[in-house]
Amino acid sequence: MNFYHDDPNLARLLKQYLDPLFFDWAEKELAEFGEMCAGEIDERATHTDREGQPKLIKYNRYGEDVSRVCVNEGYLKTVEQVYNKGIVGYVHKSIPALGQKGNYVYAFAQGYLLSQSEPGFYCPVTLTAAAAYLLDHYGSHELKQAYLPQLISTGEAERYEGATFLTERQGGSDVGANETKAVSEGGCYRLYGEKYFASNVGMCGVAMVLARREGAPSGTKGLSLFLVPWEKENGEKNGIYIRRLKDKLGVCAVPSGEVVFDGAKAYLVGDPRKGFYYMMEALNLSRICNAIASIGIMRRAYREARAYALRRTAFGSRLADYPMVKETLVKMAAKQEVETSAVFRLATLFDRTASGKADEQENIMTRLLIAILKMETAEQAIHFAHEAIEMHGGNGYIEDFVTPRLLRDAQVLTVWEGTANILGLEVLRLMRKFKVHDIFIGMMREKIDQLQAGTWLSAGLDQLEETCRFVMETKEEAAQTYHCKKVARQMVKIYESVTALEDALAGQRQKWIAEAYLRLAWHDPLAIDPELALVKHFEEIVMEKVPANEGN
Repeated sequence: MNFYHDDPNLARLLKQYLDPLFFDWAEKELAEFGEMCAGEIDERATHTDREGQPKLIKYNRYGEDVSRVCVNEGYLKTVEQVYNKGIVGYVHKSIPALGQKGNYVYAFAQGYLLSQSEPGFYCPVTLTAAAAYLLDHYGSHELKQAYLPQLISTGEAERYEGATFLTERQGGSDVGANETKAVSEGGCYRLYGEKYFASNVGMCGVAMVLARREGAPSGTKGLSLFLVPWEKENGEKNGIYIRRLKDKLGVCAVPSGEVVFDGAKAYLVGDPRKGFYYMMEALNLSRICNAIASIGIMRRAYREARAYALRRTAFGSRLADYPMVKETLVKMAAKQEVETSAVFRLATLFDRTASGKADEQENIMTRLLIAILKMETAEQAIHFAHEAIEMHGGNGYIEDFVTPRLLRDAQVLTVWEGTANILGLEVLRLMRKFKVHDIFIGMMREKIDQLQAGTWLSAGLDQLEETCRFVMETKEEAAQTYHCKKVARQMVKIYESVTALEDALAGQRQKWIAEAYLRLAWHDPLAIDPELALVKHFEEIVMEKVPANEGN
């Protein structure tokens, strides 16, 4: 199996968004990486999940607190292979074979393939990417020289994984309540306090940490960003201790724990008044990675369901021959491909914003799309994992199959980087501050007119406009917050519908995918369908048979 060769939709998107020279190189690299992810990385992921989870060595034989995390040898091999492929590094430095820097579209394609086998390890990759982003954008020249080469290493330098520590016991999503203190000391700082849910703990070489300097105001405005090395220059502990590792439902590959800072040496990053805003930029990158992990799990769940339906027989026929099963597979294929296309459109936009090439409207739209697509993809990852288990029947509940792990790993994606409620509030903030709903509705209406889409889509846009008008005109805070998730859900349905219609211009199969998606998104699921419309093109959509007029 090869996750890249098995996914022509991904190749189609990359050919659309990468320049020809880059695409030709990327195809070879992703084919190799896709085979690796479907093979040895997947096998090691199973071992890590079941028998090889990270362990905390709290004390040494002398009773000294060493707070050391041990991971299995296979996990370390995955670390080496994945980072050496440039999943973090090539965003920030030149690709030797091309003589040009990579971009986030390519990095997200790697993450998408990786997440089909090991979404638990894609978390540390995400955290390392976020740390590199913050250091590259806002770190001093001295800090960049000291730590960036390690964060973006592809094997030529000692490797540091990264981390971003935000969550505190009393704060959670309320970051402004954070209490970790930063005390100035001779050109650097010492941190004192706790972080309650710190992922990649014990594996990271550096962590990006929010803390409050002495005399700084309360709330988010008083938080500054600090780079904290895990160890001192001589290899001794840097005043960082792990109280315990979290016993999590899924994503067991990544060690998550409670961290105590007791005089940890730290270096200020950027303007001390903007720490929270810097971290929110990194959070937006992490949210896209979350969406990438979600569509990766969706893809794996769909392919597992499809493979089982083609293999398993019941009552004398293959599962895949029954109309109800065909309908499920068509729905999964259409939703996953359209959602993948929508996320990679966002990726191209993020490339522009991260490089400073985007205008103000593009920056605002990027924030909106991150919020609504992160919310939708995370929920769909859980739904797809559920559908895959149901397709397998009792086998789907047995750890011999990958399906239980997919469900356990998917569940965290609705929580990490912001729940649906938090993301709904982000949409509301964008509406209040930038009138993002007017921008979005204007853009979508223009596209709908160009595509000559049906009146049902225009009606959906009218409904969204009515909801937004109510939210903006009501004076009641409770009413605004109550409806903001509804706005987000209406927006994502319209955005993905437009994406499906634009993709339909690429060929007949994309047209059938669009038809299936639009029926799934807009038609009453309980209505009688005498033509069995969703399964009419099962062979072309699920079996991926190329229409005769599109063959070579």
